[in-house]
Amino acid sequence: MAYKELATRKPFIVNKNLGSAVEVEPEELTQTTADGVPVIVPTQKQKYDFDRNGWLLVPSVLSDTDIAEMREFCQRLSEAPERIPEPERCALGGPLQKLADHPVVVGFLNEFLAYPPAASEDCYGFRLEETAASVGNIATPPDIQSGLHKGNGLFRLPGDSHLYRCVPGRGWSGLTRAVWELTEVTADTNSIRFITGSHKAAYPIPEASQNPDSPLWETYECPPGSLFLFTESMTQTQVHVSAAERVTISNLYNTVASRWSNWLPHPQLIEAMPVKRQTLFREAYAGGNVVNGDFNQRTSAYPAEV
Repeated sequence: MAYKELATRKPFIVNKNLGSAVEVEPEELTQTTADGVPVIVPTQKQKYDFDRNGWLLVPSVLSDTDIAEMREFCQRLSEAPERIPEPERCALGGPLQKLADHPVVVGFLNEFLAYPPAASEDCYGFRLEETAASVGNIATPPDIQSGLHKGNGLFRLPGDSHLYRCVPGRGWSGLTRAVWELTEVTADTNSIRFITGSHKAAYPIPEASQNPDSPLWETYECPPGSLFLFTESMTQTQVHVSAAERVTISNLYNTVASRWSNWLPHPQLIEAMPVKRQTLFREAYAGGNVVNGDFNQRTSAYPAEV
């Protein structure tokens, strides 16, 4: 007896107009960054791993030159902020700005976060919610329960933002964090702990999770310049780690239709950005919130062929 081979089918995503399908594919959304660099589309395995685990590690993304420049800026930001112009005294200043819409990040968010009708080649289909730089050791209380949060993202109410949705062939992460590691990270120096797959959990977290040594908790190791992406609907916490030199940039993204915090960078910093990068900070609404695009009746990112 002959059997059909495994095949990837196009998912049916319902658009807002009369149940019509959203025909646009993620790779057809914003295809270049604000610096004109082509977006890097995630592989099928990367998409599968993120949907299955709730996180994805992409090692060695940045060049040695970028790492050195970014670490030097972070050091100044931490030790001598007065040497940096006031608008740039944040994790978007200087060489860090291009991390906000790095080609790997944009390609990933086009798949798991962007709202197609609000995306075009002139604007991103997602927002940058907040950003932070961390220099040195993250020393937090050893009581893991004090910082334990999130999880069960499939069942959270809309508006919470810490949710995860999926249909066969497509996943959507309401709040997604991109952590850039500018130094080597080991299991001993990484303060981030998470429970793989908990973004889809249907049951409350077990008592065993209160033990910081429980095998439920995982972390990651990576070389400098690596990118760790995870859904904020995954159960996570921060733990006390041994002293170590660590430089980290953490960027949090949200849909264009929602806000979780009221953070915004300095207005002068936004004004000095390339126009496309500025769209990461546009007002949070969906209807018509697209630059050089036709939001009404759209099922695709581009006009239909005549």
